[in-house]
This record gives sequence, C-alpha cells and structure tokens, in this order.
Amino acid sequence: MFAESPIKRRKSSRIYVGKVPIGDGAPIAVQSMTNTPTTDVEATVAQIRRIVAVGGEIVRVSVPTMDAAEAFKQIRAQVQVPLIADIHFDYRIALKVAEYGVDCLRINPGNIGNLERVRSVVDCARDKGIPIRIGVNGGSLERDLQEKYGEPTPEALVESAMRHVDILDKLNFDQFKVSVKASDVFLAVGAYRLLGAKIDQPLHLGITEAGGQRAGAVKSAVGLGMLLAEGIGDTIRISLAADPVEEIKVGFDILKSLRIRSRGINFIACPSCSRQEFDVITTVNALEQRLEDVLTPMDVSIIGCVVNGPGEAEVSDLGLTGARNMSGYYVDGKRQKERLSNDDLVAQLEKRIRAKAALLDSANAIPVAIKE
Repeated sequence: MFAESPIKRRKSSRIYVGKVPIGDGAPIAVQSMTNTPTTDVEATVAQIRRIVAVGGEIVRVSVPTMDAAEAFKQIRAQVQVPLIADIHFDYRIALKVAEYGVDCLRINPGNIGNLERVRSVVDCARDKGIPIRIGVNGGSLERDLQEKYGEPTPEALVESAMRHVDILDKLNFDQFKVSVKASDVFLAVGAYRLLGAKIDQPLHLGITEAGGQRAGAVKSAVGLGMLLAEGIGDTIRISLAADPVEEIKVGFDILKSLRIRSRGINFIACPSCSRQEFDVITTVNALEQRLEDVLTPMDVSIIGCVVNGPGEAEVSDLGLTGARNMSGYYVDGKRQKERLSNDDLVAQLEKRIRAKAALLDSANAIPVAIKE
C-alpha cells in the first residue's frame, strides 16, 4: 500500500555508475564506503558483501596509494556491485584503477596537478565510460576561499565546486556528479540549494562527519530530508561513525519516510503506553532484526491497543491490533477471523510477513530494483 511521493524531483542529466542510473529521474541510489584498510582485500570484500546484502547499490573504496590500487584490482574481481575509487592528489592512481575496472572516480580535477595531468584522467574516463564525482568538503576548502569568506559558507563551498566543474567543462566532459558536504546541516543544505540552481549534473547528498550511529542518523535525516523534500539529490550517503551497513539502512529509511523509494518493510508501530496489551517495543525490534533480508515493499502496522490499531491496520498490508490474550489480525486492510496469541507474536508475525512478501513478489514478478 505504498503511496507515491508528492515530491517533484530537480531536473538533471543522466550518468551511469556501472549499471546504476544516476539523475534524470532515476531512483535515488543509496551508497556507503568501506572503512577497512583497502590493502586488506579479504576484509574489504567481506564488508562490501555485507553492504550489498542490506541493499547497498554503490560502494566507495579509498585508494590512497599504488599498493591500494593493486588491492583494488583483486577486490574488483570478487564483487559485482559498482565501485567508486576515492582518490586524492595522485592522478596516476586514477589511471591505474581505471585500468582495473573502476565504475566511478571520486577525484577533484583542481587538486591533481597541471592541466595535462587532468586531461589524461579525463581522456581515460571518457574512453572507458567512467564518470567522475567532484567532492567538496566544508572542512577542506582552499586556503584562498577560507581567507575570502572567513569561514565555510554555502557560497564558499559552491565556488570551490564550480572551479572543478569549470575544468571539466573546458575539457568537454559532462559525465560527472557533484557533492558539497559539510558537517553543519544548514551549511550543507544552503550549498546544495545554490549548486542545484547552477548546474544540470546529478547531485550526491551527504552530511559529512555526521557523528555516531544515533546522532548521525538524526542529523542526516534532518539535512537530507530537507533537500530531498525539495526534490534535490540523486544519490545519498549517510556518513556515520558506525558500521557501513547501518548507513545503508538509515539511507533507505530516510527515502522510505519521504515515500521516495519503497524498498523493504515499513513498520508502523506505536511508542507504547499503559494501554498496550503486548510488549510492542520488543516485538517490533525483534521483527526488524529478523526481517532485514526482506526487500519487498510492505507496510506492517504493530499497534498495542484498539484505540489507533484498527485505523492503521486498515491502510497496511498486514496489521496487528492489540487485545487481551489474543490480538486482532488484518490483511490488506481487512480484519481476519483469525486472532493471534500474544504469547508468541514474533514467530507468528514473521511467518505471515514472509508469506505475504513472497505472494507480492510472485504477483509482481518484477525485481525490486527495477520496480523502484
């Protein structure tokens, strides 16, 4: 029962990171970044696979040295997900990972030396069909911009970004996306708004260095939510001081809350009060953990009493309304004769949710990634 979002997306051009379309109305892609040493191939491959398992569509890998570039070659051979190589300053690393099958280069043209070095990277990217991501960060602005503006401002971030954009424009290369990240919500939001009005290329959103898992998720939800609600953004990354797997989960939760993407189960649950007839908090937390692998778009309401329960259940794919000993059970908004014992709700609901997901998948017969 996933309703379409009323948000009108900003118009942008289209690029491809591997086979993932970015911009021009394509689904907003959710990506993360590995935090294992890239030279530890086994650990990095394992982490990439865990990111992909929860829905990660693009993964960025830091490649700071030639040794890391050689490790990237081995990583590339073991995973199918599109990979972005994060590179700073050394254009030779960009050329090497391009040779090894990278899907996107995160490299700022103005930071890799003279025009001929930039041209060699751009020509290689053009020849191999590899896009570039320009990434500006409020914590690493050029010295002259720091002196000009006195402190990071939206205008400073955008001026920095446009310097790199102008270089690519002069080289007649338009296959790029841009980010203007900051750890301050208002700084980042202001910069993205300004930049979105200046260029046609896709925008990669993020509140950089957002913090730990809880605070970072909140800050990212506020900042990215403001932009996404205005139609700004084509890819997102939630920057948490936490397991990268959590970044993917939070990213999809943000998109789901704005009805932008419908991947996975949307649990509607009451905050719990003295009216509850079963332990709502324990039930919902257990179901979220057990059903992380279900990617089918579904609304499941878990309400502990009959005050709000029926209303939520009537607009959900599956719904539970708390009552003493045996709770009411709804399917597609219709109350069932069957009632569920409050003694073993998690197992009973998991079984029914998985069955409903399988039924929906069979009826649609379209992979989730395509449906979105």
